[in-house]
Amino acid sequence: MTLDSKPATGDYKEFILNEARYSSLTRSFPERAEELFNKASENAKAQREHLERLVKLYAPSDAE
Repeated sequence: MTLDSKPATGDYKEFILNEARYSSLTRSFPERAEELFNKASENAKAQREHLERLVKLYAPSDAE
């Protein structure tokens, strides 16, 4: 098992604000948008860490 993408290097919020639907959310509901962006950022980071753990778990061992 391998990951075919590199870890993110930029800021998640900056990335997501390039999408019109998310940037409009900050204008309509700024506090709620900030809360949701933080939660989404944490979820994305946790998902990446989970995938990296799976790669290590299923990596072929040297004993084989």
